[in-house]
Amino acid sequence: MKDSKFFLACFAFTCGVFAKPAFGQAPPGPPKITLDEAIELALRHNQNLLAARTTVQQNQAQEITANLHPNPTLFADWEYLPLFSPGSFSENYLHDLTEVDVGLSYLFERGNKRQHRVEAARDATAVTRSQVADNERTLGFQVASLFINVQLAESTLEIAQENLKSFQASVDLSETRYKSGAASENDYLKIQLQLLQFQTDVQQAQLARVQALSDLRQLAGYESVAPGYDVIGAFEYQPLPITLTALELKAVELRPDLRAAQLSVTSANSQHALAKANAKQDFTLSATYSHVNGLSASNIAVSVPLPIFDRNHGEIARTHFAISQAQHQQQAARGQVMTDVKDAYEGLQTNDRVLQRYRSGYLEVARKNRDISEYAYRRGAASLLDFLDAERSYRATQLAYRQTLAAYLTALEQVRQAVGTRSLP
Repeated sequence: MKDSKFFLACFAFTCGVFAKPAFGQAPPGPPKITLDEAIELALRHNQNLLAARTTVQQNQAQEITANLHPNPTLFADWEYLPLFSPGSFSENYLHDLTEVDVGLSYLFERGNKRQHRVEAARDATAVTRSQVADNERTLGFQVASLFINVQLAESTLEIAQENLKSFQASVDLSETRYKSGAASENDYLKIQLQLLQFQTDVQQAQLARVQALSDLRQLAGYESVAPGYDVIGAFEYQPLPITLTALELKAVELRPDLRAAQLSVTSANSQHALAKANAKQDFTLSATYSHVNGLSASNIAVSVPLPIFDRNHGEIARTHFAISQAQHQQQAARGQVMTDVKDAYEGLQTNDRVLQRYRSGYLEVARKNRDISEYAYRRGAASLLDFLDAERSYRATQLAYRQTLAAYLTALEQVRQAVGTRSLP
């Protein structure tokens, strides 16, 4: 018994030790999400998209309504009741002098109206489903753009902090030289004023990062993302080895808005067929049992509207023109797809060429110029103005490079949006 208690105590102590983080171990950081995870969260939790998806469910409910048969009608009446002569109420009076009618009628639809209604409703659902898919395509691009904004803000913050740290060392050196009499007070004040710009860069980059993360959280689903989250992913050049022709072929095959326009033509034809079916006159069949003056009888009646004035010809004409409208819209949608792909591809190529200029040596030239000027200034071989000019050029080049990289990555996402898929080579 004692041995078992000792064993349980040791086991509990061991679990307690291993359940706690080791001494000196850093606590877990904020949750980080990738671009694909951000898009997936948006597709599952974005409230506007969830609202748009209900339109598909609404159309599916309309399919149920379209498939329903007409309800039969039950009617009854009891006539010649002596309501104003209560003394006349008797079994003989009710049997011999009143009239009772009970009947049932049913509307028989002609022209396969129900089948045409169902087909039209299903075609409308297909159009709506493609429109919702197009909303998902647009949402994916919006999330990717905000994700890139976060990456740009964090990259800008990183270089701003690096520049501030480097320049702070120069300020400290200038202060030492000023106090020792090796530098003038004017030069010392100039370099102090320049420090303000680097401090402002850090503050602005921090604000841009916070706002970008907030915007991304809202789009991905505010309640689905932890407040202190961060993003993770490579903020770097991604080549796209694919031709414009290949992109256009993919877009024609995959773009959901073009698919919706094509299905709209099918839906317009279904509506036209339904309009012609509605021109067929339905008939109502009724059967009645009557008890009059002590006698019982039954009758059967058929009623059919005479299509003298209303032959549904106005709706038939309208739906006929709606087919032409849908066909024109389909052609416009196809042209828009081609335009979107062309514009996105050219934008990507232009941003690629600009980005390659930085990658071909301008970044290294700016860094070397800054380092050489700093080295020369520290040893008194360069003027303060030359050093500050080199710092400003390096800062401007680094910021411009990051903005160009973000523009290129955004252009790449525009290509994906224009084609209708994220699965590009």
